[in-house]
Parts: sequence; structure tokens; C-alpha cells
Amino acid sequence: MAEITITGANFRQEVLDSDLPVLIDLWAAWCGPCKMLSPIISDIADEYEGRIKVGKINVDDEPDLAAQFRVMNIPMVVIVKDKKVVETSIGYKPKEQIAEMIDRIL
Repeated sequence: MAEITITGANFRQEVLDSDLPVLIDLWAAWCGPCKMLSPIISDIADEYEGRIKVGKINVDDEPDLAAQFRVMNIPMVVIVKDKKVVETSIGYKPKEQIAEMIDRIL
């Protein structure tokens, strides 16, 4: 399953109303560490298909969502479960650390 693009228009449907936990990658096109993290997020989306939903929010395109998550640094990865942020990671992290975050909430 590919990552979905999360916007202000689909945030409620894709995140708040999701039956699955949602891993969100908050990123920007100009961010080097974000580019390094992107293939890891794609791998996670494939490996955890059916157990979590994976979405991406471009903080430049969606400043209101970035503010809602209080983004100060990117990349930032959050996991939302039952309408609440249950895990947060700031900065580039290896795949193993992101998998550990997911495994804690599954």
C-alpha cells in the first residue's frame, strides 16, 4: 500500500476516522533528512500494510496541519491512534527505530 497524501481536506477521514493507527511523516521538499527518510517510510507502508495506514504531510503545503502537530523540526513522524498522538519521533531515524515505535502501539 502506498503512502497517502494527507491534507486539510482529507485529514478527518484519513486520520481521525481511521480504523487503523496512522503513521504520519511530516516533511518538506527542501529537507535533506526528509529525503533520506522517505524510502524508509515507503518500506514501512508495504511491510505493515493492513495493520497501519501511512500518510505524508508536506508542511509547506499544509501549514495548518503542521501547526496542529506543533512541528518545530522535520522530519517528524507521529503515530495517531484513536484520535490521539501516541508516538512521536523528530529527525531522521533508522527503519528499526520506526518499526519499534509501530510495534509498541500494535
